[in-house]
Amino acid sequence: MKERTKFILIALVFVAAYYIPFGAQNVRNGIMEAFFMLQEYAREHVLACLIPAFFIAGAIACFVSQAAVLKYFGAGAKKILSYSVASVSGSILAVCSCTVLPLFAGIYTRGAGIGPATAFLYSGPAINVLAIILTARVLGWQLGLARAIGAVVFAVATGLLMAFIYRKEDQARATGDILLPEEEARTRPLWKDAVYMLVMILILIFAAWARPKDPVGFWMAVHRVHWPIAVGLIILLGIILKAWFSKDEVIMWTQSTWGFAKQILPLLFAGVLVAGFLLGRPGHEALIPEHYIQSLLGGNSVGANLFASVAGAFMYFATLTEVPILQGLIGSGMGQGPALALLLAGPALSLPNMLVIRSVIGTQKTMVFVTIVVFMSTIAGLIFGAILP
Repeated sequence: MKERTKFILIALVFVAAYYIPFGAQNVRNGIMEAFFMLQEYAREHVLACLIPAFFIAGAIACFVSQAAVLKYFGAGAKKILSYSVASVSGSILAVCSCTVLPLFAGIYTRGAGIGPATAFLYSGPAINVLAIILTARVLGWQLGLARAIGAVVFAVATGLLMAFIYRKEDQARATGDILLPEEEARTRPLWKDAVYMLVMILILIFAAWARPKDPVGFWMAVHRVHWPIAVGLIILLGIILKAWFSKDEVIMWTQSTWGFAKQILPLLFAGVLVAGFLLGRPGHEALIPEHYIQSLLGGNSVGANLFASVAGAFMYFATLTEVPILQGLIGSGMGQGPALALLLAGPALSLPNMLVIRSVIGTQKTMVFVTIVVFMSTIAGLIFGAILP
């Protein structure tokens, strides 16, 4: 670190310590909420969601061949196939906006085109079958259906727009201007690698299985046994590694997993702290009072929908938590249009995941991606609010 950078950091800490009104209640609430939110994230998401996702990303980077990635997600792949696969991936992986990041980093660094990669990035948390079902049950079938349709359309549209804007760069990746590793000879049948990946995906799904609101039914029945199932799958994964993989391959996999973890986790934790300080956890007031946000979301104006999209984009939503949040906001007078806008922008984006996306694809692409999602969410909210006042 340069001496000038050290001086600037020390100066910033001094200015903050000197001028921040720590005696103000909202500032104190914000500080406490920042750490409460970080604790909640560490307890509820790191072990059950992020760690399995890191191992999946490491496996993709190590064992999914570049040719396979380019076949389905590369710039030269058939758009119908690549965007179809990318846009429905969230129905398989019920993950939040942060958990999808290591998976996105894995496929993008292996040569996936920016279009299919960002379609996957959006669809991962947005097209969550459990969340869509819960939305329809709690908030009404109209909002649930609009969320499902909007999420699929947004995933494809976002990917196509990103691919069009950065078509020259994708062409450079496809023609070899960007150096990519040579293909290695396959040591195992494809079906073994497929089973290996499927077992890890199932571990992620069952480990992160959320407790449904309804105490009876299929989802609750699965929730009661989700940890035994996850443990059984972990044992099966150990057997697969012992039988089908060499020691060097296992070491390479764990090193790749650690590489993703040390890149992503510090940025995620910093982003969660900032988001907690500004907005707090659902139902807990932080620096920005909740009633200010609620007062801006009534009706179906452009401003209300835009604010819902922007607020949703920066606020962190753990999987399924957006439904009870919206239930309270709608009860306080939030319009149907802004509700859909927040549903389409919120689960797919957050301040923590923006920081990580920037580290993978750069500042400019991240800003364009976020702008596209916010803009489309605003338009979708306006249309839905006009159809269903």
